[in-house]
Amino acid sequence: MSAHHEEQSRLQRVAVIGGDGIGPEVARAGVTVVKATAYRFGIQLEFEELPLGADHYLETGETLTDEMFAHLRDDCDAVYFGAMGDARVPDMRHARDILLGLRFRLDLYINLRPVQLLHPDLTPIKGKGMSDLDLVIMRENTEGLYVGMGGNFKKGSPDEVAINEMLNTRKGVERVIRAAFEWATENGKRRVCMSDKANVLQFAHGLWQRVFKEVSAEYPQIEARHLYADVLAMELVRAPEDFDVIVTSNMFGDILSDLGAQLVGGLGLAASANLNPGRVSLFEPVHGSAPNLAGQDKANPLAMILTGALMLNALGHPEAGRAIERAVAECIASKEVTEDLGGALGTQACAEAVARRL
Repeated sequence: MSAHHEEQSRLQRVAVIGGDGIGPEVARAGVTVVKATAYRFGIQLEFEELPLGADHYLETGETLTDEMFAHLRDDCDAVYFGAMGDARVPDMRHARDILLGLRFRLDLYINLRPVQLLHPDLTPIKGKGMSDLDLVIMRENTEGLYVGMGGNFKKGSPDEVAINEMLNTRKGVERVIRAAFEWATENGKRRVCMSDKANVLQFAHGLWQRVFKEVSAEYPQIEARHLYADVLAMELVRAPEDFDVIVTSNMFGDILSDLGAQLVGGLGLAASANLNPGRVSLFEPVHGSAPNLAGQDKANPLAMILTGALMLNALGHPEAGRAIERAVAECIASKEVTEDLGGALGTQACAEAVARRL
């Protein structure tokens, strides 16, 4: 009890990066709810807004300075992140430097995407209810095809060659697979499914196969299963209730987690956490900056709010995280939501409705 109490009473610092497009609006909405939850549960949080994004980059030429990075790494407990992407920066340099920079430099090797149905009407799969859709996808977040290794030969000519290399390390594969089994154990889940394409990618995903076999042997109480990524995509639609925790590589995790999001109501509800347990981690909704909706108070803030629940969970406040999920589910049920979910509320009013239910 006392250790838990210690955790509760320590001041925790959250850096808020609104970013571009609808990012600042949903970030403001998310902070409203996280603050209300912290107040209700007696959690001490301090919020600091950082101006990172396209506006700042176009004014100053700065993306993420070394000082700013060091500040986030050393002085903050979490980064609460809106969205990046602005047509005025066509090469997305600022987004790459800031978002991928934080992901890779902080070594946030777990991308956690919950796939949880909060209201029966939200799923496009007929005959499936809330108990059928309750799983998490754990995506390796620092390796694979996303490391940017490769190049072009004879670029722009009819004989052009383009190569991207897939990087897998024993350390990288093992730690994310182990994290999946740990997550299952801590959260009372009994099944872990690893997904790859070892039938084609015999070297890269042969490594995943071997490591999965070894690590799963250390967790005999957890049922370990393997499916090729294409088969898993089919099974997620046919029988989502068969899954508790899915662990997979960077690219397949990217694709399968968006499929998962659509099964439970779309990107307007999709939360994600980029984690390195025990270090500062980054929490962002998946929906992107939606510049066509910016500044109109129309954006759905629920993905950002549910991302706040993941953040509180990671900061050691799981009851507070669950309270946010319940409040969001109640707002969806009573149509106290934005237009895209059939309600009539604006972004901030929707956040205030969630905060009231806390």
